[in-house]
Amino acid sequence: MKNLTNTISSAAMLALAVLPMAALSSTAFAAPATVKVADLNLSTVEGIATFQQRADFAARRFCSAELSLSARANCHKGVQVELNEKMVAMRTAQAARLPTTLAAR
Repeated sequence: MKNLTNTISSAAMLALAVLPMAALSSTAFAAPATVKVADLNLSTVEGIATFQQRADFAARRFCSAELSLSARANCHKGVQVELNEKMVAMRTAQAARLPTTLAAR
């Protein structure tokens, strides 16, 4: 009887150990959404438009594992917001590196 109790107890503990891993969504294992910006000049309208296209594609790819439409829309919006915040930081960094021309009399 003690052996049967130990076996059942071990199986229950194993099931409880696996449960949190099964509960994680598939996006937890997804690669991060990345956008290549090294070739973009974010101080131009064209550069920002290209960034927005790339960000939209990255967000759609990242959120594609979401099953419900509302979860996918929320995921897409969140990724877009985060990427736009990072784009503003990159744009500021690019502007700081631009050479400035000073005129003197």
